[in-house]
Amino acid sequence: MKNVLVIAYHFPPGGGPGVQRVLKHVTYLRETGWQPIVLTVENGDFPARDESLLSKIPSDVTVVRVPILEPYSLYRRFMGGKGAAIDVNVNKSGAQRTGWKERLAEFVRATFFIPDARVGWLLTAVKQGEELIRRYNIKAIYSSSPPYTCALIARALKRRTGLSWIAGFRDPWTQFLTTPDRWFLPAMIDRSLERSVFEEADAVECAWTGIIDDAIRKYPHLPPDKFHHVPNGYDASDFPKVSYVRNDRFTITYTGSMYGRRTPKEFLKALDLLKGRGVLGPDDVHLRFVGRFGDEVHAMLDTSAFAPCIERIGYVTHQQSVGFLMQSEASLLIVDDAKESAEIVPGKVYEYLGVGRPVIAVAPRGSAIDRLLRQTEAGHSAPAEEIEELASIIESYFVRWQRGEQILSPNTTEVLKYERRTAAHQLAHLLHTLTP
Repeated sequence: MKNVLVIAYHFPPGGGPGVQRVLKHVTYLRETGWQPIVLTVENGDFPARDESLLSKIPSDVTVVRVPILEPYSLYRRFMGGKGAAIDVNVNKSGAQRTGWKERLAEFVRATFFIPDARVGWLLTAVKQGEELIRRYNIKAIYSSSPPYTCALIARALKRRTGLSWIAGFRDPWTQFLTTPDRWFLPAMIDRSLERSVFEEADAVECAWTGIIDDAIRKYPHLPPDKFHHVPNGYDASDFPKVSYVRNDRFTITYTGSMYGRRTPKEFLKALDLLKGRGVLGPDDVHLRFVGRFGDEVHAMLDTSAFAPCIERIGYVTHQQSVGFLMQSEASLLIVDDAKESAEIVPGKVYEYLGVGRPVIAVAPRGSAIDRLLRQTEAGHSAPAEEIEELASIIESYFVRWQRGEQILSPNTTEVLKYERRTAAHQLAHLLHTLTP
């Protein structure tokens, strides 16, 4: 067994798709001759927590937790105890930054927190990383971003030790829909950091191909063979022991967060269209929204004609979230209304596939999600502007359900390609290639 240092901010007890990716890498790398040593935070201010994931960390994996100077407690005090910094009620479009405090907070974030608000972790993590490299005879480094500070920690350690380094990315860095609107000087610094990471990393591992396209577009001098697509996935061993039983009402479940440019507006419009035609109404369906939602999303749900059949459930454990999907007639997927959405593939998409319930997706035509659903035959997607097409998908699923027919029959061979174990083995192959 060779030891690899894994640098990740998002790790249990943090919750969410980013945690799942690195946790499963850590779990299944051990099958391939690599023993992970995890460097993570001691006091992370996670947008979501899932204490149940702590039991999923393999008992033989060493996890070292290092303190971090988090600015979010100061932000909450400044905002009068309101929410977490840059959370579900703050988005790049500026729709929620109505007060002077919100605008000031965004200016501070964009000007001083480069590359992100976790940059203070550099003060403690690099020193601890050096000690771990010596103590455990580390042979390679893997970092998981965002936050992009993780990549800067890994860069510092590579410069000091010369070890091979794989920089992992779940989202693009600069010029992405979650990137702060920086003025020219901090934007230039951020871009310089991004470029240095791409240049100095021995390999760049990306969760979706759009990240690779974005990097090469910005830095065409980079060799394409440095970038490797290692998709997200699902782990059936984590799924709860429940089975689908036909519900009294046609149940559609959405899991995850919704805010800013990701809203149920078009989905609700499609339902209104079907209601007007007498196809279905609030008495026929059960709409379940599980997760964390911005104020504007709650307002849309409150004022919808389907409000009586809408159930809102706050953040739950990963296993509970999957269980809600498994006990539904269909899974709802909505991507951000932004130009970048064509190539975005959220990690939860693969869990939707693994669950096996028919997917209704609001996504651009020909997008990565559209292609993935066609490949796996696991669902259908329609662009946000095509309300008629979206309504047609919902109606076809509903009518088949009414008749007692199977709504869809996914291609299980294609779906199985996205097991988490497969992705971890791809990463292990990269590590073996860099450290023969």
